[in-house]
Amino acid sequence: MVKEGRTRKWIPTTVNLDNHIIVPEIDSNIEHPDRFVEDYISHFTKTPLDLSKPLWELHLLNIKTSDAEAVAIFRIHHSVGDGASLISLLLAATRKTSDPHALPTVPTKNRNSERHRSWLFSIWWGLLLIWHTLVDMLLFTLTIFFIRDTPTPLKGAPGVALNTKRFVNHTVSMDDIKLIKNQMQTTVNDVLLGVTQAALTLYLNRAYDQEANFNGAKGRSSALKNIRLRASILVNIRPVGGIQDLADMMAEKSKVRWGNIMGYIILPFDIAIYENPLEYIRKAKDRIDRKKHSLEAICSYFCAKAVLNLLGVKVAAAITERVLFNTSIAFSNVAGPVEEISFLGHPVAYIAPSVYGHPQALTIHFQSYANKMTISLAVDPLVIPDPYLLCDDFEQSLKLIRDAVQRNNVVHLV
Repeated sequence: MVKEGRTRKWIPTTVNLDNHIIVPEIDSNIEHPDRFVEDYISHFTKTPLDLSKPLWELHLLNIKTSDAEAVAIFRIHHSVGDGASLISLLLAATRKTSDPHALPTVPTKNRNSERHRSWLFSIWWGLLLIWHTLVDMLLFTLTIFFIRDTPTPLKGAPGVALNTKRFVNHTVSMDDIKLIKNQMQTTVNDVLLGVTQAALTLYLNRAYDQEANFNGAKGRSSALKNIRLRASILVNIRPVGGIQDLADMMAEKSKVRWGNIMGYIILPFDIAIYENPLEYIRKAKDRIDRKKHSLEAICSYFCAKAVLNLLGVKVAAAITERVLFNTSIAFSNVAGPVEEISFLGHPVAYIAPSVYGHPQALTIHFQSYANKMTISLAVDPLVIPDPYLLCDDFEQSLKLIRDAVQRNNVVHLV
């Protein structure tokens, strides 16, 4: 990317792999290899990419961790592409473990339009779509100017975008997620949002209880009732959802073209303690179904594009920063390969995407891979000093909801 006057543009260049592939010398006797990898990645947040060359790096760490024999770290600037683009690129660079000559199966998802039962229903459906979009865009606009989330132990302060981040991840079984999805007749995304609501409730309730004990106060956990906690969620707005074949994304005039083709939605999270853990899934489904019946993501994308073209990148970046800072967390869920894959002949153990540089103290990525789901957290340690505990809250919440589904299923069978 080069600068010409006030604008920046992409130009073709010759790629020297020696400038992009980095293999540091590592002591094989490191006492805590997992912590070493976390520190290595955390250091990226202090060192920007070199703008004089293509904005990507591949770091190969020959160190055995608790999860893998070695670690490959792709560091790519978000201007290059969104999550769907970059996962498509990764899949194009890998092969099926079961067949070293075959590309991985691409998990696609068609956006089927709803079939309306009558013209009267269609009119009502369209009117609701317009109303929901107007309400959502009004709230989106108000968030830019003054609607802010409640200060909580998860909310970053001014300057959080520049703070060093830590990245932790934990892998759970897709079988548990699919069990919940099938029994409650929801989607995987509904389940992940419900588990996230439950996990954040556990974390905040413990944080407020500890503060109450420290101050000698009682009933501080009632503060959960008054929390406004919202997530900024990136939505892939391509006509065909899911991960696409890289060749299709690179094709001229492709409908699923490469790049950043995504809009934002702002989703309120339900932070409350429920006796029945299944309520977290039901609440998540109700809220995301309501958001699906809105054009908020598409409108936010085209509004951002218009601001970028008319007022320039600085104004567009300032508006985006305001939206993100006034919400509490960033949330993303990207589908990965449906079978195990290998990278340059090496079996891949897990995929854990994340992002930094935005004004939020907590970013949550869910990444599926074969029959596993990786929960990847990026945190500001000044705000969230115990990210491993938060990871445990996600695992515990999934287990509580799974157990509740199994008990509910047994009751129905009886």
